[in-house]
Amino acid sequence: MKIQLKRKHMTKLFASRDDIEHACVKVMASPQPTTDTFDFEAHKDAAVERYEKLRPFCEEFADVMFSILDEVLETRGIKVASIESRAKPLNSFGKKASEPSPSDPSQPKYKDPLSEIQDLTGARIITFFPSTIDQIDRMIAEEFVVIEKTNKADLLLEKERFGYQSVHYIAKLKPNRTSLPEYRRFADLVAEIQVRTILQHAWAEIEHDIQYKSVQTIPSLIRRRFMSLAGLLELADREFQAIQDEDEHLRQAARISVEEGKLESVEITPDALKAYLDKRLGPDRRMTPFSYHWTAEQLRKMGFANFRQIDECIANYDDDQVSRIVWGSRQGQLTRFDLLLLAGMGEQYLKRYPFNQSEGFKKSESIRLDRLRDGGIEIRDYAPPHE
Repeated sequence: MKIQLKRKHMTKLFASRDDIEHACVKVMASPQPTTDTFDFEAHKDAAVERYEKLRPFCEEFADVMFSILDEVLETRGIKVASIESRAKPLNSFGKKASEPSPSDPSQPKYKDPLSEIQDLTGARIITFFPSTIDQIDRMIAEEFVVIEKTNKADLLLEKERFGYQSVHYIAKLKPNRTSLPEYRRFADLVAEIQVRTILQHAWAEIEHDIQYKSVQTIPSLIRRRFMSLAGLLELADREFQAIQDEDEHLRQAARISVEEGKLESVEITPDALKAYLDKRLGPDRRMTPFSYHWTAEQLRKMGFANFRQIDECIANYDDDQVSRIVWGSRQGQLTRFDLLLLAGMGEQYLKRYPFNQSEGFKKSESIRLDRLRDGGIEIRDYAPPHE
């Protein structure tokens, strides 16, 4: 009965049996929807499952990369803001593993994500100044086997995109390291090393929250603000670099002036103070940078403007002698210098010293003055002239 009904229905739609047969042939010849589409979700799940087993090994490699970078940078005297290392998080790996191919969106970008994705282990070096990036570039080239180097700034310019400027390296350990037992098992692993300045890193951190990244799609008003911000960040990086360069120039000029005895032109800075005292009293490696900074600050508060005034104040005193009179032994560089100032300034030292309101300070310094007098040391009354 069902067959008869279907036949009756079909004869109503078509004029003859020939028409029906022709229609069936036409339907069979037409393209049929395919069910053989790529399963991106299954591809991602399988890749994540494999990576989850490997990830602890990548974490160990990340620790190794951190240790090597930290040690090499310190050995070479390259000062950086921070070093970071990590194994790629599972969710981040899964997202990358399921990316479609740019040339064929119906297929995955990575057929074998575990072997094709090269940043399973990553390290990041953040510098204070752009010039340090060049130093790190030479270090990486000498300490690692660099497989690939990419300057993100160049790519951004090519694609007309906003974003952070940084240099990325795909690298592996050199044979001289992997020949050692502790590094041998990491011989086949690669890591991504990112190098950028603090300001470039600041942009990178907020970039994830920026909706517009293409010049073509961003509204003109926001585009102008983005361009202004990008310009400000680049200008700030350059200015910080210029300040560092000028500071180093001034430090070198101050050291030369101290060495040549041109003290009236040398401002009182921690670096210049160290250079002056090293020459006048002899070097003392026990002194810390903070100690020179603190002492330079106190000298300025007491009215000293340059090292000519300091030199006049402590002229003709023997630092070893005054130290042994007061303490009974030869003290450290800055302690001896402080006693020279006390002898040269006398009561002016008690009046001008920043902590002169303390009763304990007054008592202790008065005792030292008495010891110097009793030891036959001439106590003067030097006061830095007002300029």
